[in-house]
Amino acid sequence: MKKETIIIIGIESSCDDTGVSIIRNRNVLSNIIIHQEIHKKYGGVVPELASRLHDINLAKAVQQAIFSAKINQDQIDAVSFTLGPGLIGPLLVGASFAKSFSMGLGIPLLTVNHIQAHVLSHFIQDANLNNCYPKFPFLSLVISGGHTQIIKVNDFFQMEILGATLDDSVGEALDKIARMLGFYYPGGPMIEYFSKNGNDKKFIFSKPRVSGLNFSFSGFKSDVFQFIKKELKKNTLFIKQNLYDICASIQKTIAEILLEKVQKAIIITGISRIVLAGGVSANSEIRKIFLYFSKNQKNKKFEVFIPKKEYTTDNGAMIAITGLLKYERNLFDSIHVTPYSKFKKF
Repeated sequence: MKKETIIIIGIESSCDDTGVSIIRNRNVLSNIIIHQEIHKKYGGVVPELASRLHDINLAKAVQQAIFSAKINQDQIDAVSFTLGPGLIGPLLVGASFAKSFSMGLGIPLLTVNHIQAHVLSHFIQDANLNNCYPKFPFLSLVISGGHTQIIKVNDFFQMEILGATLDDSVGEALDKIARMLGFYYPGGPMIEYFSKNGNDKKFIFSKPRVSGLNFSFSGFKSDVFQFIKKELKKNTLFIKQNLYDICASIQKTIAEILLEKVQKAIIITGISRIVLAGGVSANSEIRKIFLYFSKNQKNKKFEVFIPKKEYTTDNGAMIAITGLLKYERNLFDSIHVTPYSKFKKF
């Protein structure tokens, strides 16, 4: 007999954010995220520090999630957690905690692919700006600090990568450029903040020529570096005097690179339903250019699904919803599973 109400706890620890969420069916009851601010002074995530802080924060986050959800831990039907990809130290901490939690309560274990979870976050109740679930098949653009991929999604667990970055991810490139501009980590949000008052047509940056549906942001990053170095030799105050315009021009170029690849994917696949996912999908310029694209097509109807900002960065809710979907299909996992750092096929 099918259970009418399913409660899943999701644990996310693939990088530096400790995320724990509890969902009842597809409704989020709690979504706790503890950020690790210490990495700012190092200019990036230090894996050893991240692991130690996850070890400290996980029990606290779980307690907060259960309290906020207004349930007893005995009501939880299964625990889901990120198995990979990500930083192996933080993943091991999350896996160990999840396994202990599963054994302690005598409930099933559900492992989750981090990238898959970003895509499936759109199946949380009211998770995107459309307030409806995307219909299959669709194309998902996953953009974050560690990943840039175009994925064809035929069903919840039938996904195929059509294109991916050959070097830096879009988030990684933004962080590296931001560091040159004098911003602290993470730099992407700082570039977005200063771009709001800038002229995005002031500076022109080259767009990498990469065949097929793959991306490359290393060349773009180098072009920005060389441009800024050249201008600083002429005027040491160049960045300070042009910061808003530099940030706006960078954002516009990146958004165009992403959109052009997605347009190509639409032509190749014939699929006109687009789902954005990942931390960089919170970027206002990227959201704007994709929404403009969807609303200004004369011959075809293009649907664009954009996640609410709380579901863009790493969070436990996306792990919990993926766990729920696996639970409904009896896709349970062994206690002997081992985390992996590099991406594996879906």
